[in-house]
Amino acid sequence: MSEPTLENIEDYNTLKGEKKKVVLAVILAGLIIGTIYVVASKAYATPSDSIPTQDTIKSVPVK
Repeated sequence: MSEPTLENIEDYNTLKGEKKKVVLAVILAGLIIGTIYVVASKAYATPSDSIPTQDTIKSVPVK
């Protein structure tokens, strides 16, 4: 079984038919999942009831 050459690939220059639908579906699914992730991370990333502190750690004790 040999690898296909460019002459044997039917849709080398343009995607047609079922392959085009699959590529568009994958791209659309990625965009939708990315949008959901961004919205969820903005909504749940920062707690609304956090307590501000001014203390800084000067040194970490070593045991």
